[in-house]
Amino acid sequence: MTLCAFPAGFVWGAATAAYQIEGAVALDGRTASIWDTFSHTPGKIAGGDTGDVAADHYHRYRHDVALMARLGLTGYRFSASWSRVLPSAGAAPNPRGIDFYSRLVDELLEHQIEPVVTLYHWDLPQELQDAGGWTNRVTAERFAEYTAVLTRALGDRVTTWATVNEPWCSAFLGYGSGVHAPGIVDEAASLTAAHHLNLGHGLAAQAIRSEVGQRAQVSISLNLHVVRPRTDSDADREAARRVDAVANRIFLDPLFRGSYPEDLLADTAEVTDWSFVRPGDLDTVCGSLDVLGVNYYNPALVAGYDGAGPREDFDGHGAGAGTAWPACRTVQFPRAPGPYTAMGWDIDPTGLSELIGRVHAQYPPIPIFVTENGAAFDDVVQDDGTVHDPLRQEYVHAHLLAVHSAIEAGADVRGYFLWSLLDNFEWAQGYSKRFGIVHVDFHTQRRTLKDSAHWYAATIAAGGPTR
Repeated sequence: MTLCAFPAGFVWGAATAAYQIEGAVALDGRTASIWDTFSHTPGKIAGGDTGDVAADHYHRYRHDVALMARLGLTGYRFSASWSRVLPSAGAAPNPRGIDFYSRLVDELLEHQIEPVVTLYHWDLPQELQDAGGWTNRVTAERFAEYTAVLTRALGDRVTTWATVNEPWCSAFLGYGSGVHAPGIVDEAASLTAAHHLNLGHGLAAQAIRSEVGQRAQVSISLNLHVVRPRTDSDADREAARRVDAVANRIFLDPLFRGSYPEDLLADTAEVTDWSFVRPGDLDTVCGSLDVLGVNYYNPALVAGYDGAGPREDFDGHGAGAGTAWPACRTVQFPRAPGPYTAMGWDIDPTGLSELIGRVHAQYPPIPIFVTENGAAFDDVVQDDGTVHDPLRQEYVHAHLLAVHSAIEAGADVRGYFLWSLLDNFEWAQGYSKRFGIVHVDFHTQRRTLKDSAHWYAATIAAGGPTR
C-alpha cells in the first residue's frame, strides 16, 4: 500500500452545526429560531423530533473537545446560533451566549485545534422570519450586525470565518419546496432569498474585515452540485444546464464575476423580474472571499422531461423537480445507480474531485476547504460497546483519495472537515439518520467512538490515507 500524503499544514477537521447539536434552546437568553418553530410543527420532522436537547453540546462541549483532541483533529468547524448571540434585533448582544462561544474557542485552542466559525447554518431568528426572513432585504443588514457582534468578541482568536452554510438549501429548500424551515413554498420567494443570502454574505464579509482586519480569512460554504445529464441528448444536456444555473452559478458567478448568469435570468424571467437586485449589490458580493468552502455528498443525475408520464423526482433532498428548482419543470431527477447511503444518496467519490477541478479551472484561483463530506449509515452499538461502520470508513477513505487526486491536479485544497463529528439532529430526518463518527445515545448522551473515528485518527496521524 502507498501512503497518499497530504501537504504540510493540511487541516484535518470535523464539522457540526449549532441547532443540530447544542440543545439548551431556551437557556441563557437564547430566543427561538425558525428551526425551533419548524421542528415543533406537527408533521414536519420524522418521528416528531426536535433540537431541544440534541447532543447537549452546550453542556458537554469540554468533553466533546477532548474527543476531538483524542482523534488528533487540527480543525473544528462549528456554527454559532444567531439568536443565542443577538436574541432580538436592535437589542444588546447576549453576554451569556457570547461567553459560551468564547469558552468553546478557548477550549479548542488549548487543545491546539483551530476554530473555524460558521456564522449562519440555517437557524434564522424567528423574529426576523416574522418580518419576511431572507425575502426581506433588511435580514441581510441584520446579518451583518450580528456578524460584527460575534467577530468583535472572538476575532482576537478566530481567523477563519464562514459566513453562510449552503445558501442553496436555505433559499430553495426553505422558501421553494418548504421541506426545510421556514417551510415556505414559493418559487419567486426562493430566488429573492438566494439573492439576499448572497448580499448577506457580502455585507458580513465587510463586517468581518472591519472587526478583524487583515488577519481575517473570509469564506462561504457552498453545496455545489455535480450535475450530470443521463444521456448526451439535447434534452438531457439542457436539463443539466438549467439545474447548474440555479444550483451552482447563482452563487459562484456573483462571488467571482460580479453578475448573475444571463441564462439564469432568462430561465427564471417567468418567475421573477429580479428587481430585488439593487445597484451596488453585486459589487458588495464580488471579490469578498479569501477561501472557498465546498460541501459534497453525491452528484445529481438529471434528464429532460417532456410532460409525458410521471416525472422522476429523486434529487437527494426530498424535493425533486418541484419548486426547489425554479424554472426546471422540464427537468427530472432519475435515481442514480447505487450503492447508497442511509439517506438514499448514491456514493460516487469521483464527483468530489470533479467538483474541485471545475472550481479550479473555471474561476479565479482561490484556496479551497472541503467543509463538509460524510455519510449516514444505520449504526448499531454492539453488546461489547463497539460500533462497526465499515461503509462509512470506506466512504471517507474514497473521498479523501478524491481530494488527494484534485490536489495532484493542481487545486489548492487546504483542509477537509468530515461531516459529522457527532450523531445529531438531522433536520427533517430528526434522529433517524446518523452521520457522526462518534455515536450519541440520545437518551443518555453517552458518546462512543465508532470504528470510523479510530480509522480517521490513524489516517490523520499518518498524514493521509493509503491507496
